[in-house]
Amino acid sequence: MTLEELLAFGSRHMFLSMGLVGLTVALLYTESARLFRGYKALRPAELTGLINRENALVVDLSATNDFEKGHIAGSRSVAPSQFDPENKLLASAKALPVVMVCRNGQASADAAKRLKKAGFEKVYWLDGGVQAWQQADLPLVKGRA
Repeated sequence: MTLEELLAFGSRHMFLSMGLVGLTVALLYTESARLFRGYKALRPAELTGLINRENALVVDLSATNDFEKGHIAGSRSVAPSQFDPENKLLASAKALPVVMVCRNGQASADAAKRLKKAGFEKVYWLDGGVQAWQQADLPLVKGRA
């Protein structure tokens, strides 16, 4: 296929061509943002390894009643409205791996970004949150931590 043929196709099928260009730009933007965000997404199996190898601090941003219904063993509950990188729980863990968790992974991604900006060295985020943890058939602890 030559360049002339591609240009001819593009001129005949303008909407398809614009759609392809738009999807390509969106994909490049998303992937470059992921590479340069400063914190790493973890799958549930990677999180268990990080907890076992490096004694990672797991911070759960779920609402208190959701936290009590089920949370990852050893995780600490911090209400989203009270989350602050200068929190006494977090202040002593700047050099430790800190993993942010919530129910579905949305709020914890924002919190991970804030921790990285505050100077935390090893910041992680559980991709998919507690829901992904449950889908991986990993156990949850009920009650208060």
